[in-house]
Amino acid sequence: MSKREPIARVIENPATPSDVKTQLEAVAQIRDFATHRLGLPDNGSYRSFADLGGPYVVWNVVAAPEFSVDPKEWCYPIVGCVAYRGYFVERRARRFADDLKRRGFDVTVGGVAAYSTLGHFDDPILNTMLGWSDVELASIIFHELTHQMIYLANDADFNEALATTVEEEGVRRWLESLGRERDLERYRAYQQRFAKVLGLLTQARNELRTLYASGIDPERMRRDKAAIFAALRQSYSDLKQQWGGKAPFDGMFESDINNANLASIATYYDCVPGFRRELEASAGDLGAFYARVRRLAQLDQRQRDALLCGAR
Repeated sequence: MSKREPIARVIENPATPSDVKTQLEAVAQIRDFATHRLGLPDNGSYRSFADLGGPYVVWNVVAAPEFSVDPKEWCYPIVGCVAYRGYFVERRARRFADDLKRRGFDVTVGGVAAYSTLGHFDDPILNTMLGWSDVELASIIFHELTHQMIYLANDADFNEALATTVEEEGVRRWLESLGRERDLERYRAYQQRFAKVLGLLTQARNELRTLYASGIDPERMRRDKAAIFAALRQSYSDLKQQWGGKAPFDGMFESDINNANLASIATYYDCVPGFRRELEASAGDLGAFYARVRRLAQLDQRQRDALLCGAR
């Protein structure tokens, strides 16, 4: 927060590199679209810039028991319980992750380039975001502003799926407004491919859930678990070959993919189909959609899950 500078001032500064100016000019346009066309909060967030001097703003640790696809949760003031523990210092994140591994958990550690303080502060655009395309910048701005508008403590699946839904719809509308049909086609093609990858991950998670509930002895369960993950890797490799051997999803499979990876992805996407149904029921009117979501937010979690995510 202490490093924030107004974006207009950074753009006007002769010492600012031209590529940074170009990115920040795009941010200013995206930010205005978020408020005036998507109905997202009109506040000071993403109207300033901060250079943190590093590749990430935080490192998140996600963990799940050896024989469970449900993530471990940690609880905090204000935000409630979430399925990760965040660290501003990477070595501390990895030390904590190593301790969890010694205790038998499946663990993943990932650097995070952006996150929201839920409107409690005016969040800046960070240097960690500026290596992205303007489509990726629009995605993260729409996503994080959605958290500032509607956020339920102790329901990460609801929060992340809602933000993902608004993000995807927002990017589509933004590209359409600019007449960028080719970029919109590329974005849709990416989403279609990602949906297929998500299908593979969901299938593997369902197979693992069934395995973990089977009650077989631990050694056999470990072998069967390894076989399911091996089959997942092979299925992804086969899918990638259909796309000419190239895909932007390799990062999910490069590390030792495990229960924690699957749990982390599920948090963002399991409930997206339910939110899309709510958007369709609102005839694409975002104001009506937000009103429907706020009514759903007043239900207890079991009712919300049944309506948006299916019984879990």
